[in-house]
Amino acid sequence: MPTKSREVYPTAPSELEPLLVTACEKLVHRVSDNGGCEWVRKNEEKQEKKKEDDDDGNVRLKKELGLMDGVGIVVGIIIGSGIFVSPKGVLQYSGSVGVALLVWAMSGAISMVGALCYAELGTMIPRSGGDYVYILEAFGEIPAFLFLWVSLVVTLPVSNTVVSLTFANYIIKPAFATCNVLPDVPVRLIAALVVCFLTWLNCTNVKWTKKVQGVFTMGKVCALILIIGAGIYHLASGHTELYQDPFQDSKTSITSLSAAFCQGLFSFGGWNCLNFVVEELKNPYRNLPLSILISMPIVTLVYFFVNVAYFAVLEPSEVFASEAVAISFASRALGVVMYAMPACVALSTFGTLNGLLFSCSRLFFVGAREGHLPQSLALISTKHYTPVPALVFQCVMTLLMLSSSDTMALINCVSFSISLFVLFSITSLLWLRYTQPDRKRPIKIWLWVVVLFFFVSLFLVVFPVIERPVELGLNLAVLVAGVPVYYIFVRAAPRSKRFNSFMGSITYVCQLLCLGLPEEKQE
Repeated sequence: MPTKSREVYPTAPSELEPLLVTACEKLVHRVSDNGGCEWVRKNEEKQEKKKEDDDDGNVRLKKELGLMDGVGIVVGIIIGSGIFVSPKGVLQYSGSVGVALLVWAMSGAISMVGALCYAELGTMIPRSGGDYVYILEAFGEIPAFLFLWVSLVVTLPVSNTVVSLTFANYIIKPAFATCNVLPDVPVRLIAALVVCFLTWLNCTNVKWTKKVQGVFTMGKVCALILIIGAGIYHLASGHTELYQDPFQDSKTSITSLSAAFCQGLFSFGGWNCLNFVVEELKNPYRNLPLSILISMPIVTLVYFFVNVAYFAVLEPSEVFASEAVAISFASRALGVVMYAMPACVALSTFGTLNGLLFSCSRLFFVGAREGHLPQSLALISTKHYTPVPALVFQCVMTLLMLSSSDTMALINCVSFSISLFVLFSITSLLWLRYTQPDRKRPIKIWLWVVVLFFFVSLFLVVFPVIERPVELGLNLAVLVAGVPVYYIFVRAAPRSKRFNSFMGSITYVCQLLCLGLPEEKQE
């Protein structure tokens, strides 16, 4: 018996989708033309708006940072624990209150000049990655990779480790009030936990990350304003002894003043952090320079007047003897508030660590995107639109550094490395001015200002070498080690099929674990 012929309908999703879309479009237009279902039109508008907010639904880091978010990141990273704990370095090398305050004010002004130079770079090259992309653009792959290498091995893990350890020390201090030395294991465990928690927060939600940054930035600024208010009240009460002859015992030798400026300028470290997240800034041509113009004066004024308050209450000998100047100040001027000061220091470092993890993870992401790190680090979570593998990698490197007992010995090396690559970046700005004079520059800093900051950066590289030549050897060793790493793993290894297969397997596993995809290029 012959079988009855049947009409075949498309069943695969790829075949059904055009038919369904066409049918839905006809239905929507028909209903809209009849004037019925106004909600259909509103729903279409809502979907279009959502699509625009999601950058056309493409997999890439979203532009979620506004002007105040940028200000919060810069202020939150610069103001860490230093101003609470140890502002005595500047006073020690300057010798007098008057010179110390001048150094603080001038250090803030110089740092602002540097930040404006970076604003020119960031608006001329509107890509995330900061110094890495500027050095790459001006001088090519090897210098850029060396910056990435030093940041990966030393600079960022050590910075994160020091901040997390400071947080742990001050959060645990009330529980061990009678101990002169805090137990090492609980401190490192708490530091590891806070690094993991903030990494998780950065992985899951950028909006919550920036809210946390904003809240903790406001908290630390309010704590410092409380100190300033108490100091002004103390001065108004007639305690002006140190300000009657503020320049007494001043040290005017070049060596002493150089050391004082080194201390002051390093206290403003972090002014270039917003350049690491330029691609996530809304309207970066406007918000990057404005964030700097707002945040740097805030930090400079706060630092200056906090030191005025310290010197109004504490004698120089008390400042030198104190392990935490803010706590000594609170015990003299704020009464019972002194018991809350360790928590203020801890919360300040919490905000700083959050900002560091957020901004610096983008360096590893961009390095992988440029082919200098494994491609797995260039994946973006399709659920959260965050660089989850880069964040987890940064967390692992920090935890490895936390497990080392020699962390503190590397701090001076970190400051030298940071200064060295800031010098490279400013040199790249001058080089691009010379080689590409007609390139579009939304903002352009006066040349003499750039040259001035170039010499300041050069000084910050040369002076520590004269004072501590051993550290130069350690830094050169790390730098030189990066050269064979580049030629082996970036240039030679990708030619091997076995190596590519292995790295492809790692990328595949990372894609499965974080639901990640490579970034889709914006057309």
